[in-house]
Amino acid sequence: MSGASNCFADLGLPPSLQNAALAAGYIEPSPVQREAVPAVLAGRDVLALAETGSGKTAAFALPLLAQLLKAKPGPGPRALVLAPSRELAAQTADLLRLFAATLPQRFKIAVAFGGVSINPQLMALRGGCDVMVATPGRLLDLLAHKGLNLQSVQTLVLDEADRLLAAGFEQEWQRIREQLPPAPQTLLFSATFPNALQQLTDALLSEPVRITLDSQPPDITQRAIQVDAAQRTPLLRHLLKAHDWQRVLVFVATRYAADHVADKLWANGIQAGALHGELSQGARTEVLAALKSGKVKVLVATDVAARGLHIPALDAVINYELPRAATDYTHRIGRTGRMGQKGSAVSFICADSPTNAESHFRLIEKRQAQRVPREQLPGFEPVAVANEGQASGGIKGARPSKKDKLRAAAAAAATTAPPRPV
Repeated sequence: MSGASNCFADLGLPPSLQNAALAAGYIEPSPVQREAVPAVLAGRDVLALAETGSGKTAAFALPLLAQLLKAKPGPGPRALVLAPSRELAAQTADLLRLFAATLPQRFKIAVAFGGVSINPQLMALRGGCDVMVATPGRLLDLLAHKGLNLQSVQTLVLDEADRLLAAGFEQEWQRIREQLPPAPQTLLFSATFPNALQQLTDALLSEPVRITLDSQPPDITQRAIQVDAAQRTPLLRHLLKAHDWQRVLVFVATRYAADHVADKLWANGIQAGALHGELSQGARTEVLAALKSGKVKVLVATDVAARGLHIPALDAVINYELPRAATDYTHRIGRTGRMGQKGSAVSFICADSPTNAESHFRLIEKRQAQRVPREQLPGFEPVAVANEGQASGGIKGARPSKKDKLRAAAAAAATTAPPRPV
């Protein structure tokens, strides 16, 4: 790679954070990262407007940690990130921890949100923290309990500022501002810019660097293919060979499945690597570097490992196993079709799986308010097919006989795999 547009090193990040970005799957900086990271490192206020999925969280998380590497420790958090929801607060804290895991200094990333007991969050703040990620309401609760002091905050981040405003942030902000030192560096990230946000930016930001990226909905083609569970790996191999996909992310439920499916792909001449929570940081970096160089084209990953993962130019996401929570489906398929590129999302619907895949996928469709037609591919037709209209999950059609099950198991039996990259 060459040029500032394609290399994290050219953005001014220290080598330790360049490596942390690579280990997290950030192979190339996104447009918002290219513009925001140098501005934050220079100490400027930033107003960034970019769509969801554009990499805004890493755009402030990476330079924020770079600043902490150079700053002197204080009695309280040196950075405060405000998020509109518990889900976003947790995801932001997870990404900060992922980036910070291999840094030469140890940083404590604390997270707090409502809907749960405040006591464990107060206990976690004993001894202080370096970064506080919180929803505004719970932050005020912590301040009322004297569990937090914000006088050492040097950088303030308002993430998804439009959603903060919609949740009544203006009233809460007046009380939070009283606890902050005057004029901290302020970073405001938002997907939209409603009129009310202009007043907030005028009050908070001083000569900000303005970053505006065209917002457009993701272009993702969704497919749902009915297949017997034992035929998923042969079908996966068929899809990988039938399409000119250069980078593919395959989601499974467990560490064992990630290793098992990756081994079977490798044994059949498809360069694949596994990515799961039990891999060391070095192993994560190795397999992602292999993806970057083209030595690996397929990553078989669990949701734990893929949280916060960013892979540019990802052609397709394949749900080998459906996510446990319907809300995670959108998170999974959103890894493709980013920043104006086209993407494909394929889900395997198995009527003979232990859980009712058809019923579960109908919940996913209801959640995203989009119907995905069912398909069957020649040579991979399932023996049993769930009735789509049966929300209770009953199965209609012929049940597989013992001979059918043995035949399917034999067809999917693993072969001895040659060594593959970790």
